[in-house]
Amino acid sequence: MATHPQLEIAPSILAADFAALGEAVRSVERTGVRLIHVDVMDGHFVPNISIGVPVVASLRKATRLDLDVHLMIESPERYIGAFAQAGANWITVHQEATAHLNRAIAQIREQGCRAGGAINPGTPVSTLGEVLQDVDLVLVMSVNPGFGGQSFWPGAERKIAELRELRMRGGLKFLIEVDGGITAETIAPVVRSGADILVAGTSVFHKQDPAAAVQELQRLAGEALLQRA
Repeated sequence: MATHPQLEIAPSILAADFAALGEAVRSVERTGVRLIHVDVMDGHFVPNISIGVPVVASLRKATRLDLDVHLMIESPERYIGAFAQAGANWITVHQEATAHLNRAIAQIREQGCRAGGAINPGTPVSTLGEVLQDVDLVLVMSVNPGFGGQSFWPGAERKIAELRELRMRGGLKFLIEVDGGITAETIAPVVRSGADILVAGTSVFHKQDPAAAVQELQRLAGEALLQRA
């Protein structure tokens, strides 16, 4: 079962077998996860191409879990409506990918989805200052986006802690999501820093038993939560 009402493991299908995505999702459903993370890449904003609207629509038919769609694409405003109609529940866009982040966030909300703003390792938290009151989540990239299986960037912990402090000081409600290099070895400091949602791909779907891998991450996250100041 899930570790905490606001502490979630979000398995990322980027690391799953694309020929059997429905089976991959079903393999983790019984663990109590509530989000499936879906990375969308365009080969321009990031140096890789992944999946698009038709795959999200197919996933929507395969699961009742929330689809957490992470748009790593240029000019995301052009596609927000299509992904929402395909069945996304959460849509996150990158601060670096649009000149009008507040407009993109508003567009996501107008589609009835929860809205997120993401920042790459080289982007400071301060660039999100004007939208923190409008987003449902902030996604901190703990690797440079584009490929799964990268090593965790420790500087992300500082950003997570900064966002947590801004949230407390401002009485804000956004969740803090972390994506990249989340493993049994890195999850504890991320949770202690203040993360609420932890995206895990390789450390789940590259294991022989994905459900057991999720449950182990849930256990470790729960233990770390007890140590959060």
